[in-house]
Amino acid sequence: MKTLGKIIYGLFVTALVGVAALLLVSLMPITGNLELKIVKSGSMEPSIPTGSIVVVMPRASYQVGDVVTFGKDTPREIPTTHRVIAKRVENGQTVFTTKGDANEEQDPRDIALREVIGGVLFHVPYLGYVLDFARQPLGFALLIGLPATMIVVDEALNIAREVAALRRRRHQGSTLMNMPVPQKPRVFSERTRIPTL
Repeated sequence: MKTLGKIIYGLFVTALVGVAALLLVSLMPITGNLELKIVKSGSMEPSIPTGSIVVVMPRASYQVGDVVTFGKDTPREIPTTHRVIAKRVENGQTVFTTKGDANEEQDPRDIALREVIGGVLFHVPYLGYVLDFARQPLGFALLIGLPATMIVVDEALNIAREVAALRRRRHQGSTLMNMPVPQKPRVFSERTRIPTL
């Protein structure tokens, strides 16, 4: 039972660290590096469900069939993740026609290469809901703050128990050292025995 508790505790800490790492990576994207984006619509279903996290990385070029994330990523604007269905060069610039897998029509306007954030390497279904919730103040408090506080308190209690046990052992050791050493009982031989009347 104790082993099961340790395994569950280890998984809990791993999940907590994972969510915190995802949150940090998503809040501090490094240009030209991996970025995490949350899929907010069902336009790419069933291949990429709503609420998925897509891991996006810039490439030198994109081909027809690639899934790309493009557009502005601001508090008011959300980038789009769609599939490239056509590629051509116009006025010396590469331009893509894109479409969501679940959409009947292609996107209303073509996308220039400079607008592409990156190609989708892979996605993790539904993890975007957790990450999106963790970005909210209440979600951060419940998913990161509360569990982290519980872990810190648990570790502090473990340290306090260890210190108390160490003090008890020291106290018992010093008490034994201060006790008088028992003397061997004196055995009288026949010669030294006192005669009785």
